[in-house]
Amino acid sequence: MNVFLDSSVLLAACGSAAGASRAVIDAAAGQGWSLLTSGYVTAEVEANLAALPAGASDNWAQIQTKLEAVPDVLTFEWPVVFAPARDRPILFTASAWAEVLLTLDRHDFADLLGTSFYGLAILKPGDFLQRQRTAGRLTGR
Repeated sequence: MNVFLDSSVLLAACGSAAGASRAVIDAAAGQGWSLLTSGYVTAEVEANLAALPAGASDNWAQIQTKLEAVPDVLTFEWPVVFAPARDRPILFTASAWAEVLLTLDRHDFADLLGTSFYGLAILKPGDFLQRQRTAGRLTGR
């Protein structure tokens, strides 16, 4: 399964070894999940790392080795009812490359959390893990 990680999830994972964001990253290889990101997301993470606790940059270096970068998608061929926002490229890129978008961004994705966008599930990391667990697809945890 291709799982696209928003910068909010990556920053949470960089800032803390506990929590669902890091759990998704730590479990991915064993679950067969491909963790995807893009240049747009990477730039956001790097611009915000300094605001995190000491060690976040080291965590980011380790996390990056587990990510696959995909090209950013800036336009979408189907009708979109989504307010203009700086995170439109994240939604479009995720929908082009993944089955799931994980985000903690309640500002730009508030109306979409827990729903789907043209088949792309949009979830918080904890909700994603819970769905995987409930479906019996989360192994080894």
